[in-house]
Amino acid sequence: MQIFEVLADPVRRRILELLGQSEMASGEVVEMIGAEFGITQAAVSQHLKVLRESGFANVRAEAQRRLYSVDVAGLRAVDAWIGQFRNFWEPKLDALATEIARGKRERRNAPMTKRGGKRA
Repeated sequence: MQIFEVLADPVRRRILELLGQSEMASGEVVEMIGAEFGITQAAVSQHLKVLRESGFANVRAEAQRRLYSVDVAGLRAVDAWIGQFRNFWEPKLDALATEIARGKRERRNAPMTKRGGKRA
């Protein structure tokens, strides 16, 4: 499954959001996601498996529990793909920020009018 197919599913995105906050036991993930999306334990387990196999989640055993956390490998792949577009947008966004700052400076330095004390 390709990285954006993995992230296209709202359940998997929500699981990643939860795991991004803290490591969680599989039972906690099942409980929260099951309540939020109304899906079964088996369905949540399948989503966790997809996240694990595609490099978005890590799992480790601790006694009888399986603890899940975010794996940055999958996120790095997403960032690398998005990175190719940064060169296109960053100069445009920088130019926009410059124009906004210039407009604010011009308004601040504009002479006051007699009516209402507002700037021209």
